[in-house]
Amino acid sequence: MGCIARLGCLFVLLVACVVAWFTRDRWMPRRLHSSASTAPAAAGDWHPLTVAAADSAAAALNQLSQSRGQVFQTISATAAGSFVFQQLAHRAPTPSDSLEAMGNGDRISLRANVKLSDIGGLGDLGPMLGMLKDRERVTLTGTMRAVSPGMAEFQILEARLRELPVPHAIVSSLVRRVERGAHPAGVDADALPLPIPRYVGDIRVARGKVTLYKTVQ
Repeated sequence: MGCIARLGCLFVLLVACVVAWFTRDRWMPRRLHSSASTAPAAAGDWHPLTVAAADSAAAALNQLSQSRGQVFQTISATAAGSFVFQQLAHRAPTPSDSLEAMGNGDRISLRANVKLSDIGGLGDLGPMLGMLKDRERVTLTGTMRAVSPGMAEFQILEARLRELPVPHAIVSSLVRRVERGAHPAGVDADALPLPIPRYVGDIRVARGKVTLYKTVQ
């Protein structure tokens, strides 16, 4: 399965799980119910992922690679989102991807307008399909960090369909379902692994921006 298909599957699996969760009165014994927060994330400015944003992330990484360059580079949430997309999809984002990013404090949000009819495998939802529109807005909110030389992660702290939260306990299982191969050592179970240049020693998210730090020898 290609990377784009895996990303699409992750979004669609989140759609399926949040519908199942909010219809659980039909199929889950009441004693097994657990609560989930329904408060939406704080509002911010969404910006589409673009080639220009991806290029700005690449330029920042290039600056870090210089032996006499700065020891850190700060990029926007949009540039970071474009970097995440590129690492997972191996290409620059385009308008047809309908992907947007927003920075808010120490978190980055990525959202997509998912066309469900373009992705198969939803037949098991049965009657629940009637609750879904042809296109559904899915949002992933998380943070980035360096895990080990050459490896970072985008840790998913919150997932939403429209304004409905996906219970966090199921996020890690969804990540595993769309991965190929073993989950890299050191990467959290609810995180997507992101290969990075080995000269990037640390990644920090603050004030809606991402700062990349060079490994100091």
